[in-house]
This record gives sequence, structure tokens and C-alpha cells, in this order.
Amino acid sequence: MARRTLIPALGLAAALLGGCSKEPLRVDTAPSRHHHHHAPHGGTPIELGEEEYHVELVLDEPSGNLQAYILDAEMENFVRSTAASIEIRATVKGAEQKLVLVAVANAETGETVGDTSLFEAPAGWVRSTGSFDGVLSGVVIRGTNFGDVKFNFPKGNDTDG
Repeated sequence: MARRTLIPALGLAAALLGGCSKEPLRVDTAPSRHHHHHAPHGGTPIELGEEEYHVELVLDEPSGNLQAYILDAEMENFVRSTAASIEIRATVKGAEQKLVLVAVANAETGETVGDTSLFEAPAGWVRSTGSFDGVLSGVVIRGTNFGDVKFNFPKGNDTDG
């Protein structure tokens, strides 16, 4: 007797599932192109290319030096560059300032000038101004030149998220 009630119930379930004309629910699992990145030193994130790399600008308050760290797409790992320097054109109160951040060697990490992820320039004036609009003129990373990248310090240009 239990068998007779089970068979019609299975038939009804198959009819309900098979007869449904709606498309199955589709969930887009593709990652969005932009998402927020956290600068590891609490600095200013500057996106290069289509999130290929980032430069993080950090003002070292005690020395007045502006540091630029080259990082991967997720801002998690340092990426070395063969560049000897990175040039930034900064506009402060209508006047242009030129910053040339030079490659910094680090014996602890084995980085050398021509194979480093850190660049630095004296920029004590940033302490008093606090903000400027800038253009990163160009930097070569793994054979690709990224140039004319506009940003604001301290906001950056990686504004999504």
C-alpha cells in the first residue's frame, strides 16, 4: 500500500520539475574589474594600467621623503623594476613641482639600483601642503611602460570600493 502512494508522489514531483518553463537562476560569479585595495603602508594607491600594478606613495614624516613602492595588482607583493627613477609632476597651489624618486637599494631584501621596488625623493614641502595633484610621468615594470598616470595625493586614483 505504501508503494502505491509513493509512485504517484514521484510522478507529481517529476511533472512539476520537468514542466517548469522558467530558466534556471543564473548567478554571475565573474569577479568585478574594480575592487578596493589596501595600501600596505597606509599610503596613496596609484593604479597602473588595468590593475596590472600599483604604486603606493608614502610620506615619511620624520625625513620628509616621499617613497614610492611598486606593488602587484592586489597590492600584496613588491614588484621590482629596472628603472633608475620615477618622475612625478606635482601641481601645488597652481605651481608645478618636479619630483624625481630614485631607486633605493636594500641589502636585507637583496634589492639593488636597477632591481628594486622602492624609490625615494626629498619632498618636505608635502608635509606643509598635505595634498597635491600629480602625474606619474612613467615607470617601466617588467618591460611595460606606464606613463602619464594622473592621481591626487593623498587620495590616489584607485577609487573603486
